[in-house]
Amino acid sequence: MRLTFLGATGTVTGSKYLLEHEGRRMLVDCGLFQGLKQLRLRNWEDFPVPASGIDAVVLSHAHLDHSGFIPRLVQAGFRGPVYCSAATRDLCGLLLPDSGRLLEEEAEYANRHGFSKHRPALPLYTEQDAVAALEHFAPRQFGEGFEPIPGVRVVLRRAGHLLGAASVRVEWDLRSILFSGDLGRANDLLMRPPEVPEAADWLVVESTYGDRPHGGPDPLTVMADVISRTAARGGVVVIPAFAVGRAQTLLYGLHLLKQQHRIPDVPVFLNSPMAADATRIYVKHRAEHRLSPEQCAAMSGAARIVNTVEESKRLNEIRMPAVIVSASGMASGGRVLHHLKAFAPDPRNSILFAGFQAAGTRGATIVAGASTVKIHGQYVPIRAEVKQIDSLSAHADRDELLAWVAALPAAPRQVFVTHGEPVPADALRQTIEERHHWPCTVPEYRDVVEL
Repeated sequence: MRLTFLGATGTVTGSKYLLEHEGRRMLVDCGLFQGLKQLRLRNWEDFPVPASGIDAVVLSHAHLDHSGFIPRLVQAGFRGPVYCSAATRDLCGLLLPDSGRLLEEEAEYANRHGFSKHRPALPLYTEQDAVAALEHFAPRQFGEGFEPIPGVRVVLRRAGHLLGAASVRVEWDLRSILFSGDLGRANDLLMRPPEVPEAADWLVVESTYGDRPHGGPDPLTVMADVISRTAARGGVVVIPAFAVGRAQTLLYGLHLLKQQHRIPDVPVFLNSPMAADATRIYVKHRAEHRLSPEQCAAMSGAARIVNTVEESKRLNEIRMPAVIVSASGMASGGRVLHHLKAFAPDPRNSILFAGFQAAGTRGATIVAGASTVKIHGQYVPIRAEVKQIDSLSAHADRDELLAWVAALPAAPRQVFVTHGEPVPADALRQTIEERHHWPCTVPEYRDVVEL
């Protein structure tokens, strides 16, 4: 078996692992590169093997950094099945067409306003490309083995990070490799904890927070403080949030804060039709998370849903205390950009980031304290209060990653640390080596390993 690292090396985006066995090829994950321009340009590179020569894809979960390249792969000639959990298939049914639509809108906006260097600017793929790609999805049950290519058996186990998220164990010729996928947390507000890992000869483990514990104050307390302080100033709190996963956690948290009278009874708007649809998918797959039917109903009713573009534009005219939850979580696209343009220049307002901000994203720039940020070709002043909640992250922190690794029943031959920026990835490598004395490396982009 040959393993090629085609993404998530030195970065938390673009997750792709190519496995080749006896003339057949499969991908574990097929994600978009996001953030820094030199990373995003990789989305346009020729694949190292023809897309038509890839027999199958196995997805760990639905986030775009793991699934968002599938329409481009199909566009380039991939014709095989895409295996994943049932909830991942449902969420990709929202995320992928929305990604294509946003790519089209961004290209159209760039062409209309002339701020792209390309003439014309083209989308990486379209909404229709994404809809066509969904025809390739083939859901599988957790814990039930299947053969994506002859002689290779795959089993999905719950990873806890997101509805439907999985770790992927691949077996062949009495050998095995385990891909952690993105691991969730032991005490997540919504999701159940990751399953205990099975033994494997090789391990590929994520390292998003490989150098630090989440720690810090209680996330609901931070939310309550920011919302109360902003409301007292007469301002608006803009919360950039991923429509799938993070938006549902925030809605449930906002419900709890109002129920406990920890924040004023200000209007809450969910400006993401996709987040509203995703919330319904959470209700459908209730066995996958912690919430009861009553708690699901409370989460679903915590905000006023904003559907149309006209309603979205009217939100920018609000001049009273309110909370706006809108995608995307790293301010890399979507409706939240228009809200940032409207509210970031006013010091009465606040911008509350509710999770990790990848290098090169607008979110990372704002959190780092930039006085301006470029949106739609214009520099927007950041005078609003800026706050970040790390402890609301759906990613396992350093201690939780190490606990999951330590639960392996036997030592792997080698550990590969991926899906982390350079410092956290190397920190996790060093800690695993020191604690377990296992061979452990941080692979580079396009590194090839013979297993």
